[in-house]
Amino acid sequence: MKRLPRFCYRPTLGVRARIRRRRRRARRDRGQVTPFVVILTTALIAFAGLVFDAGMALSAKTQALDAAQAAARAGAQELDLLTYRTTGVARLDPARARATAQRWLTTAGLRGEATATTGVVTVTVRRGHRTQLLRLVGVSRLDVSATATATARQGPSAGQP
Repeated sequence: MKRLPRFCYRPTLGVRARIRRRRRRARRDRGQVTPFVVILTTALIAFAGLVFDAGMALSAKTQALDAAQAAARAGAQELDLLTYRTTGVARLDPARARATAQRWLTTAGLRGEATATTGVVTVTVRRGHRTQLLRLVGVSRLDVSATATATARQGPSAGQP
């Protein structure tokens, strides 16, 4: 077998040496995480948590608003019947309206407060929402509240007696 001249081996040796150097360098970096990757991962988790948990908090607020409206409507049904029968004006009994709205909230297992005047019942519902993903970045709870009012009206619209 004929041997090749020595100058033919040199380009091959240079490539092999470069490959060996790259492999050694890769072994030294193995298992290391750069700060950029850590920061980027934290930011992505925070953003995903914001989207997911904010959506869940918005859903909890909608449910709180539904409950506040229902409690206010229940309270607005408590008319002062003596005034209604004698004068024909629909007015609320504030004590009964407030108690009815508060009882509705208690029955539903919700926290909130109810106030009433002779014309309006106002109910505020407060709910807490435990976060799922934002907990990983330090936010463990989001509190939401909703307020609704109901008015005692006479007839199908406010303008009719």
